[in-house]
Amino acid sequence: MTEPRFLSPQPEQVAGNGLLHRRAFLTTSAALTGAAGLGFMTARPAAAQAPLEVPEWMKVPGAPMSGYGAPSRHEEQVQRRFSSSPGTVGSGVSRTPLEHLEGIITPSGLHFERHHNGIPGIDPDRHRLLIHGLVARPLMFDLESLSRYPLVSRIQFLECSGNGRANDAPEPPQVAVSEIHGLVSCSDWTGVPLSVLLDEAGVEPEARWIVAEGADSAAMTRSVPMAKALDDAIIALYQNGERLRPDNGYPMRLFLPGYEGNMSIKWLRRIEVTAAPMMTREETSKYTDLLPDGRALQFTFQMGVKSVITSPSGGLEMQDPGLYQISGIAWSGAGRIRRVEVSADGGQSWAEAALTDPVLPLSLTRFRMPWRWDGGPAVLQSRATDESGAVQPTRTALHAELGTNFNYHHNAIQSWLVSAAGTVSNVYA
Repeated sequence: MTEPRFLSPQPEQVAGNGLLHRRAFLTTSAALTGAAGLGFMTARPAAAQAPLEVPEWMKVPGAPMSGYGAPSRHEEQVQRRFSSSPGTVGSGVSRTPLEHLEGIITPSGLHFERHHNGIPGIDPDRHRLLIHGLVARPLMFDLESLSRYPLVSRIQFLECSGNGRANDAPEPPQVAVSEIHGLVSCSDWTGVPLSVLLDEAGVEPEARWIVAEGADSAAMTRSVPMAKALDDAIIALYQNGERLRPDNGYPMRLFLPGYEGNMSIKWLRRIEVTAAPMMTREETSKYTDLLPDGRALQFTFQMGVKSVITSPSGGLEMQDPGLYQISGIAWSGAGRIRRVEVSADGGQSWAEAALTDPVLPLSLTRFRMPWRWDGGPAVLQSRATDESGAVQPTRTALHAELGTNFNYHHNAIQSWLVSAAGTVSNVYA
């Protein structure tokens, strides 16, 4: 368990099994003053310590500068977990190590990946984007010409629609949180609004969809409603301030905020404006949601409201009983997160967590909750509500409505069992 442990007198308990008032983690100055009054602190009095040592790294010159920074060697364990389909090296996923991250921004090198036939080695000087179909003027763009357009930047999440489906298994998988929920990341995306390019091309009145195609050898293709294309879609050129990385679509990708990740086509090369969806493989045999009666839901674009506690979480260990911080992330394809509640008794009682600023639409939101662990067993859960009023469902409720073969869009409440020994494991509660 890597979260800080606090020393405190008697903060107000607001829910069962030791959950305390969220005021300790509110960000206003008044709230912080109140938290200080509660004695939340991790430092020990200096008088109780030996004189501050002079470590060896203060006695010699440091390392030279480099052209591109890298993480500390002491953080080498913070890596994506990845796996490929049998018999392939480039078809599979890598997962963001949520249990090792803080805040809401995912470093570009730790952003999750989903590839269907590897990462193409694209020469940006030869790459082109074609917009054609039901338009008055078909247009062709290279990277340099796109960069001349006004750019917009937004901090927004991207989530694979298969994220979380490991918890559809009959028995809870005993893995880290990243192995279950690590197909979600959040970046500062910068690019050209697609509406600007479509307006320049002159969309015909009968156009209702676009079809986007990628330049990978799988030629990934998805249909997108015209309403979304004209609303907030962008052609992303930058991620977290630098050019897109190859594994996230270099030199350009479609980005559709709040929609399932497969639709944000990487290595974008072609947009065809059409009157109807193309019914590609990725929206017929794949990325459809199988119902208990054998029918399948199609075009379930928007990602549901969801949250997950990342610390403590599966595979981590608590230390001695005392006051701890519960921390996690919440997000929704419908807009802002309005509230996150936390339970330490398996959902019998709930208390509202503090949301850490900024709370942005279609972005990850960090939540925090103080918890006095008494050393006994506890089942930790989080439950998010978004600005549309949608509430994150329990696993039982989700399966009752959709069955167990739904396969995509699993947004059920995650439960972590903290044992008396301090180990944390995945449970269905």
